[in-house]
Amino acid sequence: MAEFVTYTPACYQAVCDFLTELNRDEKNHINWNWARFEWMAEHPEFDKSLMDSIGLWTDGGRVVGAAIYDMYFGEGFCGALPAYDDLYPEILAYAYDYLRDDAGFGFVVCDDDTGLAKAARHAGFAPAEQTETMMRIDLDREWNAALPEGFAFAQLDPAKELYDFLWLLWQGFDHGTDRAAFERENETDQPIERLRAHFNPYLSVAAVDRSGEKAAYCCLWYSDATDYAYVEPVCTVPAFRGRGISKAVIYEALRRAKTLGAKSAYVISNMEFYRKLGFETDKTFTFWWKK
Repeated sequence: MAEFVTYTPACYQAVCDFLTELNRDEKNHINWNWARFEWMAEHPEFDKSLMDSIGLWTDGGRVVGAAIYDMYFGEGFCGALPAYDDLYPEILAYAYDYLRDDAGFGFVVCDDDTGLAKAARHAGFAPAEQTETMMRIDLDREWNAALPEGFAFAQLDPAKELYDFLWLLWQGFDHGTDRAAFERENETDQPIERLRAHFNPYLSVAAVDRSGEKAAYCCLWYSDATDYAYVEPVCTVPAFRGRGISKAVIYEALRRAKTLGAKSAYVISNMEFYRKLGFETDKTFTFWWKK
């Protein structure tokens, strides 16, 4: 009999272990792997003040089911280990009651997961046009993509170079190049990586020019408890785009992940950019909503 508890910081590793186990064999929840949770937990848009609303179902101290919001209430994740799929009615009811916003609650269901789709429909959820795609690439080849002349690879550790990290992401995700605006919006003196217990700076790869200016970035997340890496985030400063820098940075990160034991890598995307790099669609997901 599973016991319900709400999330506390002491549950962090148990949730990562649950998401690892959930995606060990079948990959119907691969879009919600342990690395996505770890990346999200310190994302500036993630509302950590709500974390005690995350619902967990445990058996002997082991997490076997979870309802987790995504950044803020209204969307999220609902999952259970295969031997505990009878928990889905309770998990979905909890998610709707405690994780919804004014628009209701929506969560993704793998299009291959007919069992969860049936449980969602029975709980009053309905599929929407909103979708999510998980792409995958095998790492069973040599990885080399040369940077343009004048650029080099560098590790970027946000815990030690927070300003540079946030400034790179600010530009790379098209917020502009106004440093004053950036500094007004970012508390760069605050610590980071407080919860990212598995962060490995070796997989946090930037391209820098001769002056040390960071042009592009790719971070991979990998645990030797799995055989895959997770790509998040990737960005290139607009002034450096179109020169093959991002491709080289991603390939270098994939090469490094392979040396650590990763057999494949996943990214949440359906962009042609990733297809040109060799990624292929692995799983597709549909959002199910209840107003």
